[in-house]
Amino acid sequence: MSQAFEFPQGFLWGSATSAYQIEGSPLVDGAGPSIWHRFVRTPGMVHDGDTGDVACDHYRRYKDDVRLMRELGLKAYRFSVAWARILPEGKGRVNPGGLDFYDRLVDTLLENGIEPLLTLYHWDLPAALDDRGGWLNPDIAHWFAEYASVMYRRFDGRVKKWATLNEPWVVTDGGYLHGALAPGHRNRFEAPIATHHLLRAHGAAVQAYRAEGKHAIGLVVNLEPKYAASDSAEDRAAVRRADAYMNRQYLDPVFFGRYPDELEEIFGEAWPQWPAEDFELIRQPIDYVGFNYYTRSVTRHDEQAWPLKAAPVKQHATYTETGWEVFPQGLTDTLVWLRDRYGNPPVYITENGSAFYDPPVADGDTLDDPLRVDYLRKHLRAIHAAICMGCDVRGYMAWSLLDNLEWSLGFSKRFGIVHVDFQTQKRTPKRSARLYSRIVGSNGRALAE
Repeated sequence: MSQAFEFPQGFLWGSATSAYQIEGSPLVDGAGPSIWHRFVRTPGMVHDGDTGDVACDHYRRYKDDVRLMRELGLKAYRFSVAWARILPEGKGRVNPGGLDFYDRLVDTLLENGIEPLLTLYHWDLPAALDDRGGWLNPDIAHWFAEYASVMYRRFDGRVKKWATLNEPWVVTDGGYLHGALAPGHRNRFEAPIATHHLLRAHGAAVQAYRAEGKHAIGLVVNLEPKYAASDSAEDRAAVRRADAYMNRQYLDPVFFGRYPDELEEIFGEAWPQWPAEDFELIRQPIDYVGFNYYTRSVTRHDEQAWPLKAAPVKQHATYTETGWEVFPQGLTDTLVWLRDRYGNPPVYITENGSAFYDPPVADGDTLDDPLRVDYLRKHLRAIHAAICMGCDVRGYMAWSLLDNLEWSLGFSKRFGIVHVDFQTQKRTPKRSARLYSRIVGSNGRALAE
């Protein structure tokens, strides 16, 4: 007899995108530039010099994209708002044109029976705020709360699930420590400061929501389970450092009001001491954790690996085009870890997906993507296993609805369950989208196929 994979009643099935990756038209209707609008124009920082000037042209084609979601039977859509569309200078003057676009998008989603999940910040800081120090300026917590309040007043009620930040670890690690992402800084002293102000901004936005909103707000983090390469004390210590840096750094302050002890060891003299009242702000009760999962890391001690003294060990396994091991068990393991460490908070899988080679042009009505089909099926089974172990998982957002601008990788990596021909903007559902549609329609039972 085949295993039953039915999910809980009301489980929320959807897909996810982010503003700069799909919208295009970054400066139209009164919008201001973002740090990504600048970064893509920095020579050598983005593959092939690709930009988000057109991307998937979603700003103009959103009705077609929502129709596509409806045809696939999706129940929810997680998207982000471009802060600089709403406040072109990042604070102060509100731009009606930006609000009007998201009004149209939210209304179209609701008309099609699709619940909007709105993320306030997915990496595209207004350039005007970067000129004032960006995430290094302590005032940014107030700027972010001001922007958030504008959004709550306009959309709360129509939007019932909000997220403050998407993957603050990536913002700091890529943008302030290693320089691979906007704003492109590489500074060990800046990274902890950016992290702390991101978390203060999150807390201020949650506080503002309690004053304005009536539904649910959470934080979206990317978590990557760390497994020791051996039983040696050095490798186990390396795992603790890697886990503290990537996984506990952004959840421990929210749930426990403190940073992991290992961060002081990692950053040394660059690690600041923060006032207790900051943690009172950060430790605002949230309604759910958004969890983005892609891979795991098998980790060993490495004196030369800066700054963690920890390095990944390549496994004999399937790897995606982005070099990430396909490891569904890590998703189950991390959900169980969230249950045990943080008291089983409600969790939405807000991103999960894979980049495999797809041709630039689709031949026919459906594109075959067997590796992504396998990835999707196995990871959804891994979530079901965690639910059976008592984990409070309430929804799944496939990353991504569309092939899109994959940040510094440009258009070279395709994560979409829907293929995009970037020359013609033609959308073609892949076989993974067809499978996902059946899974959604059967509330998981199609996973037994």
